[in-house]
Amino acid sequence: MSMDPVREWILSEGKATKITKISPVGGGCINLASRYDTDSGSFFVKTNRSIGPSMFEAEALGLGAMYETGTIRVPRPYKVGELPTGGSYIIMEFIEFGASRGNQSVLGRKLAEMHKAGKSSKGFGFDVDNTIGSTPQINTWSSDWIQFYGEHRLGYQLKLASRQYGDSLIYERGQRLVKSIGKLFENVAIEPCLLHGDLWSGNISSDKNGEPVILDPACYYGHSEAEFGMSWCAGFGASFYNSYFEVMPKQPGFEERRDLYMLYHYLNHYNLFGSGYRSSAMSIIDDYLALLKA
Repeated sequence: MSMDPVREWILSEGKATKITKISPVGGGCINLASRYDTDSGSFFVKTNRSIGPSMFEAEALGLGAMYETGTIRVPRPYKVGELPTGGSYIIMEFIEFGASRGNQSVLGRKLAEMHKAGKSSKGFGFDVDNTIGSTPQINTWSSDWIQFYGEHRLGYQLKLASRQYGDSLIYERGQRLVKSIGKLFENVAIEPCLLHGDLWSGNISSDKNGEPVILDPACYYGHSEAEFGMSWCAGFGASFYNSYFEVMPKQPGFEERRDLYMLYHYLNHYNLFGSGYRSSAMSIIDDYLALLKA
């Protein structure tokens, strides 16, 4: 193994003859990020000294799947590998960000176009498990969305809360809800759509031309509405939703399901960051138990 596989790739397959500058890039809390400037353009490199390449391989698969739809702009992934001293790296396209987060209307339309183009013949899930923040996200394929979301999204987080905090109350009430969520999907045709999976303001930007860019995904194929589960941290306005629904029409019961998709992320925040998010998660569960008479 090369002592510097990142440099080796950039100077061979990356088509550069020299690296002119390496600069740290801030913003991430899990990995170290750097910009490599070369005579053939710039590259974005993330490294993690403590984990193997599986996390970056999953990220590259997600970025690649979104890139292949030819819709919304994402950094194109180039190479994932192991570091000789332990840990791993990913090399991807460097995108120069613009001054703003971009046009909400264009973001809504482009995201809907990605959902429309990114289809799966395997059902709901993804070819690999990945992470949501640093929490494992299980993507075992399923033909049944309600079963997939109940087991691999809500159920997984509820078990984690029970194991981590001994929180039997949220676990028991949450499992009651999981058994009843089918009622929220009556008369809804659910197709597997390629989702970014972790769409909050920190993962949304724009390029120098003002075109929206999305990054740091937790991709899988799921119900399109699940993409809005982090909307409480995304600042989506009316123009975003109006443009989105022009391409992907709003389905009956959309408003009733909105909090169900937020619940996954509130539970994940509870498991990652502690009790400050518990009351939001419990409130959603209790409201649905009352609504569904479960």
